[in-house]
Amino acid sequence: MKGYIQDGDTITLTAPYDVVSGGGALVGAIFAAALQPVLSGKTGEFRRRGVMDLAKATGEAWTQGQKVYWDNTAKKLTTTSTSNTLVGAAAQAQASNDTVGRAMITGQVV
Repeated sequence: MKGYIQDGDTITLTAPYDVVSGGGALVGAIFAAALQPVLSGKTGEFRRRGVMDLAKATGEAWTQGQKVYWDNTAKKLTTTSTSNTLVGAAAQAQASNDTVGRAMITGQVV
């Protein structure tokens, strides 16, 4: 097909800050997780969609299917919508003291 480049589930992005392998990043309107460590200002491969284990805000329990948001200041998933970006839903319940949460990242442009 003329003009087709790729499916876009994995995409090369310029990291807005240092991102560890498996860490989330908000690049403009795109949320994705780094497939390898990427230094701020450098390009790397990021996964935009799928079920992922990402840093989670402590002090909040999740229920399966609950909306999760990216807190770009804390660089963690949260259930708090205010001032954060919707990126998907909890793939499983998480305890309030969990530091990692399993989430289904939708890949929608936010």
